[in-house]
Amino acid sequence: MTPHLTPRSRHSRTRDDMTLTFLGIESSCDDTAAAIVTDGGEILASVVAGQTQLHADFGGVVPEIAARAHAEKLDLCVEEALAEAGLGLADLDGIAVTAGPGLIGGVLAGVMLAKGLAAGTGLPLVGVNHLAGHALTPRLTDAVAYPYLMLLVSGGHCQFLRVDGPDEFTRIGGTIDDAPGEAFDKVAKLLGLPQPGGPVVEAEAAKGDAKRFSLPRPLLDRPGCDLSFSGLKTAVLRLRDDLVKAQGGLHAQDRADICAAFQRAVAEVLAEKSRRALEAHPVKTFAVAGGVAANTELRRALETVASRAGAEFLAPPLRLCTDNGAMIAWAGLEAFKAGQRDGMDLAARPRWPLDKHAAPMLGAGKKGAKA
Repeated sequence: MTPHLTPRSRHSRTRDDMTLTFLGIESSCDDTAAAIVTDGGEILASVVAGQTQLHADFGGVVPEIAARAHAEKLDLCVEEALAEAGLGLADLDGIAVTAGPGLIGGVLAGVMLAKGLAAGTGLPLVGVNHLAGHALTPRLTDAVAYPYLMLLVSGGHCQFLRVDGPDEFTRIGGTIDDAPGEAFDKVAKLLGLPQPGGPVVEAEAAKGDAKRFSLPRPLLDRPGCDLSFSGLKTAVLRLRDDLVKAQGGLHAQDRADICAAFQRAVAEVLAEKSRRALEAHPVKTFAVAGGVAANTELRRALETVASRAGAEFLAPPLRLCTDNGAMIAWAGLEAFKAGQRDGMDLAARPRWPLDKHAAPMLGAGKKGAKA
């Protein structure tokens, strides 16, 4: 059921008109999400419809299935978010939507819904970079002042950013191949574990010995903050094959120990690269966001690095680490207050770098194009 399109009327509103309230719509990968957020940082509602079961038999996200699911669920998520917030469309001040980067079918579904709602209500429309949503999450949760350093680490993206404003991002480094979340997924698949790989590998690692197996720490022998995880994944593949050949199979403890060693390697690489980023760009706050930011060992390692650098460390609540509509609503609010308005020509974009001046990173992950 599509929400009733009531023309916007500020005269019927009883709340403080100085408060801006935005609807945020997110559909860049395999989570359909809608949220209502105020510019005071209050999340009035947040609804996420996941697709894990739809993709379970395929070992990863199937773009066509994801796009169809978004088209079926988007209006329902918006309706549920409005009901949860106790608001109607007439109570909103604008609509923010992920316009990229991501799987183009899903992004297009979200953009078209947002355009329809904007056209039917007269509400302003703001297209949001999905990565900006993650990067600005510390502003939503902790009202962090600019500038700050952000490690954006997810299934399809990994980069260090200096954030100086809602549309001012400087990329300090990033992955040249797989993103960490993608590496977690691939390692899980190699070990016969279910998807998504991040939480499953972390759970297995908790039962394992991280010191039993020696795995590489890619690019630590090179200066700078660029990252690589493809070789680490290949090292896990070879380790698995060697164990199978030597003992005729893979035991449960082998699997747990491999997961622990892999997780430790990822955490140590990201921690060292974070140390270098903070050394080159000293700031008061170092934040992490994205799905992989939910990993407990990684959070501990990054918190230690930030403490030694004299910076405050911030990680969002777990529910705001993965894709969600609240971060899109907030990024849209910040862009709106900075003067951004989009029309019916707003385009869905599979690629959309945050740093407009940096050279593109190489490669593209299964959960979205590198930016």
